[in-house]
Amino acid sequence: MKRRKRVLALLAAACLSAALLAGCGGDGGSEETDGAFVLGDTTFNAENEEPDVNPHNAYSGWACIRYGVGETLFRWSDSMEIEPWLATGYERTDEYTWVITLRDGVTFSSGRPLDGQAVQACLTHLVETHDRARGDLMIESIAAEGQTVTITTAEPRPTLLNYLSDPYGCIIDMEAGVTEEGVVVGTGPYVVTSLKSGEELDLVKNETYWGGTPGYDRIKVLTITDGDTLTMALQSGQIDAAYGLPYASYPLFENEDYTISSCATSRTFFLHMNFESAVIQDDAVRRAIAMGVDKERFVEDLLDGNGYVAAGPFPDSFSFGGGAVTDRDYDPEGAKALLEQAGWVDTDGDGIREKDGQKLTIRYLTYPSRQELPLLAEAIQASLGDIGIEVVVNVTADHNSIRVDPGAWDVYASAMVTAPTGDPAYFFTTHCLDDSAVNNGHYHSDALEAQAAALDGAFDPAQRAELAVAMQQTILDDDAFVFCSHLQMTMISRADVAGLTAHPCDFYEITADLRPAA
Repeated sequence: MKRRKRVLALLAAACLSAALLAGCGGDGGSEETDGAFVLGDTTFNAENEEPDVNPHNAYSGWACIRYGVGETLFRWSDSMEIEPWLATGYERTDEYTWVITLRDGVTFSSGRPLDGQAVQACLTHLVETHDRARGDLMIESIAAEGQTVTITTAEPRPTLLNYLSDPYGCIIDMEAGVTEEGVVVGTGPYVVTSLKSGEELDLVKNETYWGGTPGYDRIKVLTITDGDTLTMALQSGQIDAAYGLPYASYPLFENEDYTISSCATSRTFFLHMNFESAVIQDDAVRRAIAMGVDKERFVEDLLDGNGYVAAGPFPDSFSFGGGAVTDRDYDPEGAKALLEQAGWVDTDGDGIREKDGQKLTIRYLTYPSRQELPLLAEAIQASLGDIGIEVVVNVTADHNSIRVDPGAWDVYASAMVTAPTGDPAYFFTTHCLDDSAVNNGHYHSDALEAQAAALDGAFDPAQRAELAVAMQQTILDDDAFVFCSHLQMTMISRADVAGLTAHPCDFYEITADLRPAA
């Protein structure tokens, strides 16, 4: 019944918003986009640290690789096994040295051949300008000769190939440069012709693409952050496919006119605790928050089952995903008792607990471009309210400037793919350690630092998985994060489109295989 009401509301909104889409054309598309494949996407904007397609800028590598502009030396198969892409193979001569052989016959869209010197220049610039890449790769030197690149790391780096497969590892032509708009030249099936940050991206077919003939002459990516507008655009034919549709809209497309592609991913929706906040420094408050989040309701009622409850940062299906245990299952009565014992009591009967004259109020920060996050805020505000915690929600596109101010929030909710490189180190090195780029809550653990150091030097996959389980247990015991759900990612396209397929690592969208259906 809830889903039906939501669908009817969307249909009514579509009628009321006809003027909005009138200039966009009907099923045949607008004059501006006629003949092009058009993708509507909620995430391509500065709010998600994707203002452009320059992989050396923040998280813009995701746009570079998703939209077919750039490619990495290695990539992930559908079963999340690492495989060569721009490279054909590698040899690890010792714990520090990796010799990578490049694929012959590959050129950048500028016409420049892909060779060792081009890769050397790209990776050198990457580690000079991109803090996260520099910390991940730990490259000491790069040497190039013909079609080989030799990378020497400052410390043993078992995950070097994994990190080279991160979107920031897209190989771009540094001689061609980067425009003021953040446009780069890559080796992918499509070439950028124009970019308006937060609005649209125009691409044309790379006529010299090494991996076959791309399926479309032109592609347009439109940033449409409102889920209902995105729904109506796909219904009206303004766009050919959509990423980030509201879950309640899915039934509108469960028919022969559309193709739905879904897969389980490690994209995780989770809470960061701010250890600079006086209220969050109270162990009982952090634990009560963890025990007060009704994850089942969030997944089943608000996400319409398009996800699965999370215990830790990784899905149980990953070799390093299971094993961690916690007593932080949804237990509102236990959370109430815990707060009572810690001195947080509702003395004035207004439903909000107090201690030493201070209300138990949590400033909750999140952002709207991931449709799940405002829904999660709604669910948490209700469930924590039931145990006497007031949650003041701030859903804002300006979250990135706010989260860096430790005095401005208590709990921050975000979403990320926790294992995009197929290895557990990624989440911990980005979010949990003293030198992590996005340790938003300034969390510190001596035990975790030691475990991370051991993980850095472990080459055996079984040992890495064992250490990862122990590291998950450490952060769960400290209630440093609350992991709410993992995403079932879905992309929906019109039936006359083939080759738009959801991938477990959430990287690969527009490829040479994307084309009109036969």
